[in-house]
Amino acid sequence: MATLGQWIEGARLRTLPMAVAPVIVGTAAAYDVDESLHWVRALMAAAVALLLQIGVNYSNDYSDGIRGTDDNRVGPLRLTASGLAEPKHVKYAAFACFGLAALVGAALVVVSQAWPLLLVGAAAVFAAWGYTGGKNPYGYQGLGDIFVFLFFGLVATLGTTFTQVLQLTAPAWVGAISTGLIASALLMANNVRDIPTDRVAGKRTLAVRLGDEWARATYVLMLAAALLLPLLLIAEHPWLMLVALIAPLCIAPSLTMMRAGHEENAARGALIPVLKQTGVINLGYAGLFAVGMAITVVLRNS
Repeated sequence: MATLGQWIEGARLRTLPMAVAPVIVGTAAAYDVDESLHWVRALMAAAVALLLQIGVNYSNDYSDGIRGTDDNRVGPLRLTASGLAEPKHVKYAAFACFGLAALVGAALVVVSQAWPLLLVGAAAVFAAWGYTGGKNPYGYQGLGDIFVFLFFGLVATLGTTFTQVLQLTAPAWVGAISTGLIASALLMANNVRDIPTDRVAGKRTLAVRLGDEWARATYVLMLAAALLLPLLLIAEHPWLMLVALIAPLCIAPSLTMMRAGHEENAARGALIPVLKQTGVINLGYAGLFAVGMAITVVLRNS
């Protein structure tokens, strides 16, 4: 029987920055519009994003575990594949997270009067389960990266902004695309690590489809694009270039992705730290984006 610590490990904490970063960026973009901080709505948006992310992680654990995809996987603990938890209990944990996310999301829509997001929220829950769950999981067809980009980039960021100011701006879009790219880079790092086992299990992730070398290069390109996108806004938001300060943190994981773990499945454990490093990059980008937006607002009013 899995311990509480093992359940927490099974939630894959390294991936949670993917949920928090877009909320920070979306809130910063909203602050640029009305110069108010909507703390309650921001916290509710963060709760929705975190619950969806944890739900996805448990859902993947369950679905990959019962299919045998995780039997020889290199990486963090898998509750189902390891036999520490009954598959149905892992599935129930995923559904509980999805249910709580739906409840908090519905409350956020009521508070903000952002009614169109009800449909978006429902789509997010169904997409979260369909990633690796069901008879034809799209994560097994190389479409998981699109899910991550859309829901942990565009939807999470733009949804946060919309629930606070009921409009979308250029900074919100740029921030959404950038955080989506960094989140997709994190998934790419995870999937590059799993290429040998995924290929055997018939899981055709984008990394498997691209092949080892191109998948690794795509990771680097996504990080580079995320850091360069704020250049589109420097005319009116010059302080957004603070996000360039995160560039040095991109060097180590990029070099690891390009050089480490080519030889065999066991050697791919060297790629595991890249997940945490990419999560830190996402949070760092979000924090610097928020600081840049705040300085812009202060100087505009001085």
